[in-house]
Amino acid sequence: MTRQKVIALRLVGGAIALWGTLSLIGVLVKHVFAYGRAGSWDRSVDVWFVAHRTTSLNTLTSYANDLANTRSVVGITIVIALLLRWRMGRWNESWIILTVMIGEVVVFLAVTLTVRRPRPSVVQLDKAPPTSSFPSGHTMASMACYGAIAILLLWIYGRNWKSLTVATLLFCIPILVALSRLYRGMHFPTDVISGAFGGAVWLFIVTSTLRPKDGKMKHAGLKTGELR
Repeated sequence: MTRQKVIALRLVGGAIALWGTLSLIGVLVKHVFAYGRAGSWDRSVDVWFVAHRTTSLNTLTSYANDLANTRSVVGITIVIALLLRWRMGRWNESWIILTVMIGEVVVFLAVTLTVRRPRPSVVQLDKAPPTSSFPSGHTMASMACYGAIAILLLWIYGRNWKSLTVATLLFCIPILVALSRLYRGMHFPTDVISGAFGGAVWLFIVTSTLRPKDGKMKHAGLKTGELR
């Protein structure tokens, strides 16, 4: 079997397995745990955030929310993919982030169509998209997008203090997005936790499958560790 077929099988198989896992979690959360202590906790967190809303936090969470909306994620993905193509002189790195984001969207949509969980019954600060509440698409997309950028950054430039600092900041974005989605009443805690889990697992599947054999990405005109 050729390497291309192995890669395709791992990606497709991983996507199907992740869809099945998230769907099972979603069904259990929606139909089983919703009526126990877990369900009560799920609802109480949203009520707590609503009770602590302020004008300033409304504005700040709106900005955090925008970091992972469809327009932002698509735009960032395209810009980073083109930047990597120009910087590295090849498509290898660009295909990694494109694969991460395309696969994330496919898995997310498949899970929402399977679970169809209603959104929290609190005042929502954003217009609800047509997809269901489970999992949080913003959280899943931010984990996949910004996580992919962070990993590629470390692969290309190595683990120096500059790249580690930027990568750490990138990995903090999904946390801000998840909190903003809870604050704005768009998801239950189990939605954002599952979204973060799904984004992280898919990111691992893609990067471990497409990772270079030596674990590094080098370019003739770019020294490892050179971060400008």
